[in-house]
Amino acid sequence: MRVLWTHCIFLLAVCCGSGFGGPNGCEEVRKVFQLRQIGPSQLLPLSPRPGSDLQVCISRNLTCCTKKIEEKYQVAARRDIQNLIQMSSYSLKFLISRNVAAFQEMFDVLMRQAENHTNALLQESYPSMADEAAGPVRELLTDIGLFLLGSELSVDSVQRFFDALFPLVYNHLINPGLGDISSGYAECVRSSSRDLRPFGRVPGLFADQIARSGVSGKLLLQALHLAIEVINTTDHLQLSRECRRALLKMYYCPHCQGLTQSKPCMGYCLNVMRGCLASMAEIDTHWREFVHSLEGLSLRTQGLQDLEQVLVGFHTLLHDSIKHAEKNGPQLSAQVHKLCGPPNRNPAQSVSIQHSSSRESIPLQAPIRVSEGSLAVRRREFLNNLRHYRTFYGGLADQLCVTELASRDGLTCWNGNDIVKSYTLRVVGNGIKAQSGNPEVKVKEEDPVINQMIDKLKHINQLLQGKTIPKLGSLDQIETGSGDADAHYSGECDDEDGCGGSGDGEAKSKLSRVSKLSPDVTGDHRHHHYHHHHPPANDSEMEGRSRSLRLTGAIWVLILPCLHIFLAL
Repeated sequence: MRVLWTHCIFLLAVCCGSGFGGPNGCEEVRKVFQLRQIGPSQLLPLSPRPGSDLQVCISRNLTCCTKKIEEKYQVAARRDIQNLIQMSSYSLKFLISRNVAAFQEMFDVLMRQAENHTNALLQESYPSMADEAAGPVRELLTDIGLFLLGSELSVDSVQRFFDALFPLVYNHLINPGLGDISSGYAECVRSSSRDLRPFGRVPGLFADQIARSGVSGKLLLQALHLAIEVINTTDHLQLSRECRRALLKMYYCPHCQGLTQSKPCMGYCLNVMRGCLASMAEIDTHWREFVHSLEGLSLRTQGLQDLEQVLVGFHTLLHDSIKHAEKNGPQLSAQVHKLCGPPNRNPAQSVSIQHSSSRESIPLQAPIRVSEGSLAVRRREFLNNLRHYRTFYGGLADQLCVTELASRDGLTCWNGNDIVKSYTLRVVGNGIKAQSGNPEVKVKEEDPVINQMIDKLKHINQLLQGKTIPKLGSLDQIETGSGDADAHYSGECDDEDGCGGSGDGEAKSKLSRVSKLSPDVTGDHRHHHYHHHHPPANDSEMEGRSRSLRLTGAIWVLILPCLHIFLAL
């Protein structure tokens, strides 16, 4: 009799101490509901009830969910996964955005340095024409700077600069007089520049250098802007209806049964996330190629294809071109006289005529070497960091399960229906084709918005690899836009989704750097070795709560015999 009494007391303790055994059986669910700001807690029932109206979190046991709660949970699940995606990409987007700004600033600095060095040369060597030449110098370098930021640049821009320079060289150096040549005569001299070629091969040489190095610099910025657009688009990926239901089932259906601390099994999580992010995984091949193509562009951007070297050497080329014109001064003067007649000068002013011998003695600055703060060093450091993210899109689904969502191997976990020791269904791979056998998410078609991003990556990769050589200005055909993907929707919305509900909220966990995870994607989740940031859930608690729903209906069956024994004593 004593043994039977002890056994009854134990069963009562188990029944009353687990899950929904008390009058406040949904209290823990209510606390988590409020903590995660899913909705007003008044929507939750005070105690478990039958869930006959549920569409996803279906269970034969009593539940803390109603249809309205289920809708709120689905909105929360979608919000949670989008927050996690955005947190995962944050460090990548920050890396690219920071370097876009840094490259643009360095280009601007290079333009100012080139202008300063050129003006200093003119002031030292050719002071009589320095002030007049400052305008054309600034105009040329401004055009180059605007080209790097997206404007078109005609090859004639360089020639126009030298055309404008020739009347100044003629007036002050080749055929100086007591007064400046008239504006009409200066225009005739300017027009003759392309026929007379007073500066030799320098204009064509500099135009070629700017064309090569400028296109490379502009292409780098265009590529990085496109990368930001791709990330912004995937940050706001519109999830399919099947995915949203699967996320609800994985995230919050356990809460309906009071299992607020449960975590999904690793294989279960991989199937859900690989199914939901199948279209995103299709970017992987093209993203890897994009990173590799940027590295190839950097390797080719050396010497005369390095914008920095071209710009810091501009004043040297300009000095050579002026010396060439001076050397051939008598012939040029005769040719100009033949084309334009004798010089027509304005009223005489005090003119200081310098001789070429004095200019010959002025030393030029030595070519500027690559320093630690140079464009080349910055580009190399950026690519070294970007290389860590080359597998970002191929491993994102796995990363989210590993670092944020799934239970550790060996611990009990949620399999979509109950708490179990392990997930027994097949685990599929990444990508659209691999989802045909996914037991958790049905993937019907590719995402057209993602396909658009893939097409843009293919095109920019062709340009980066030099397979398609863009003309000056043609890069503007790559429409990168603002990267705001909020206006692009590839999924559908219905009442079940709670589209009118609040999608705001804080993410539930911090991001582990993507570079720390490069998982080998296999079909068997048991081959992965994972590291979690969350403490593991208590096995006995989860198993007890799982049993609670099945035991609740039998509580009174156990209580009555025990009471009968007690009264008989």
